[in-house]
Amino acid sequence: MYFIVGLGNPEPEYSNTRHNMGFDVINQLSQKYDIKVEKNGFQSLYGSGIIENEKVMLCKPQTFMNLSGEAIIKFVNYYKIPLSNVIIIYDDIDIEPGVVKIRKKGGAGTHNGMKSVIENLETTEFPHVRIGTGKPENKSDLIEYVIGKVSKEEYAVLAKGIDTGVEAVEKIIKNGIDYAMNLIN
Repeated sequence: MYFIVGLGNPEPEYSNTRHNMGFDVINQLSQKYDIKVEKNGFQSLYGSGIIENEKVMLCKPQTFMNLSGEAIIKFVNYYKIPLSNVIIIYDDIDIEPGVVKIRKKGGAGTHNGMKSVIENLETTEFPHVRIGTGKPENKSDLIEYVIGKVSKEEYAVLAKGIDTGVEAVEKIIKNGIDYAMNLIN
């Protein structure tokens, strides 16, 4: 089983924000594969289904971004999911808007949600799918930049990253992470 987690803040208040790119990928996977992400448990909304002939669980932690790891570790421990099958999807200000980068492992950078995930899993060795959002011109505007609403024009650019994020998850499941990295990165 693959455990696919999108990081974000509880919707609808934070929908259409840069910080919810992980949720947006989960929402698109949910729609494409008819997997209802409505079960409530482990401080998350989640649902199970099949993607690329593999059983998956889609998850949107409801802990708010900075505590995402608290929800994720509960699933990993309860379902005994190998970390190589835990795919974390999140926004990344250090990548251009609409661009996606996959990593086999790695640190959190400046992303507090990923810091929580790494702290709770006690490792950096799990697949990361990073959806580029770019960064504000003025660093002091960072919080408003990531949680502020996005214009339709800008969201159209970010939507390309969401589409590629869906493709990245599909390729990781179907062909493995090395293939997916070569294709997407």
